[in-house]
Amino acid sequence: MSIYLLVFLYILFGFTAGIFGGLGMGGGTLLIPLLTIFLGLDQKLCQGINLVSFLVMALFSLIIHYKNGYLKLDGTKFIVISGIIFSICGALLAGCLPSKILKIAFGVFLCILSILQVVKVLKK
Repeated sequence: MSIYLLVFLYILFGFTAGIFGGLGMGGGTLLIPLLTIFLGLDQKLCQGINLVSFLVMALFSLIIHYKNGYLKLDGTKFIVISGIIFSICGALLAGCLPSKILKIAFGVFLCILSILQVVKVLKK
């Protein structure tokens, strides 16, 4: 694969993940499969790339949502504290598991998420 095509794909994938991340839908649900499937990168590497890009996307999204009045901080203390604790646990677990297991687990997660979204739409 040429370097120009590779750079183009990185920019395209970053753009796509940024749009979905900015909308609050989680850019990583797209970024990780795009990087693993189309660029053949290791699952653990893709998760690390996603975490770094997420920090930047989340910061800008928070600022914009705050300015538009869409951010309410009531009750977020418990979510943040539990999120930090279980993020550490998840990162330690991901470091111990082989990439193949992580790929399978992420695929199962995406399938379950897809099914739940379809059921939610059908109920309406």
